[in-house]
Amino acid sequence: MTLHEMFLAPVTDYAFMRRALAGCVALATGCAPMGVMLVLRRMSLMGDALSHAVLPGAAIGFIFGGFALPWLAGGGIVAGLLVALLAGLASRFTSLNEDASFAGFYLVSLAIGVVLVSRYGSNVDLIHLLFGSVLAIDNAALYMLATIATLTLLWLAINYRGVILECVDPGYLAVTGGRGSRYHLGLLVLTVLNLVAGFQAMGTLMAVGMMMLPATIARLWADTLAGLLWSAWVAGLVASVVGLLLSYHLNLPSGPAIVLVAGVLYLLSLWLAPHGWLGRRASKTHLQH
Repeated sequence: MTLHEMFLAPVTDYAFMRRALAGCVALATGCAPMGVMLVLRRMSLMGDALSHAVLPGAAIGFIFGGFALPWLAGGGIVAGLLVALLAGLASRFTSLNEDASFAGFYLVSLAIGVVLVSRYGSNVDLIHLLFGSVLAIDNAALYMLATIATLTLLWLAINYRGVILECVDPGYLAVTGGRGSRYHLGLLVLTVLNLVAGFQAMGTLMAVGMMMLPATIARLWADTLAGLLWSAWVAGLVASVVGLLLSYHLNLPSGPAIVLVAGVLYLLSLWLAPHGWLGRRASKTHLQH
């Protein structure tokens, strides 16, 4: 097999591969910075919780509108924001912290979603909602992915300083009256939107992989915020391209293939990156000498 047949032919010959590639680029562009912000905020597991929280809304949308994009996306956004609101209220008015309240609500949401789809759909419908299909992205889904990625970048550009300060030292904004809750709320809303975008392509179980794995990979390689953002974006793009090609040539499910490639990059980074095992070992050896 030539390099052209391996890398270029699938994209140049098939429109569905071009749409899938464009969708993955948009998804990486929106999800990478959100993942970095969640890592800085020490809220990595919140992304996983919210990715499962969209399932009951998507299931209700599926019951009324099938796989029509407005129903699935609208239901997912409403469900994700509702879970974020309820978890925030629970942490505010009870002794639970935020990650514990998110864990409770996302488990309930996941169970409700699976029951709804199983009751009113089929096993094929359930698998589609849980795992998605990047190769099935149509023009409407592609426009939605691009719109959400654009909104994410614009909001982060406008609120950059406040968001970073809220991630690094939320107590400072609270003391100085910097309206940190506004940035926190915006972060939650954009997280839900990007997870809904990822859900359209990769399903509820795989969507969080495109958000958190590139961010954790970047954390092992970069020391600066700019380095984190660029590294996360590049890791997301590499995982997307390689995963798509693997899914095409080996007849694998596209979403899990992309996340699996990102997982391999993560494992390699744990070993080879400056902040991984070898990097830390070299630093300790240098200090001892």
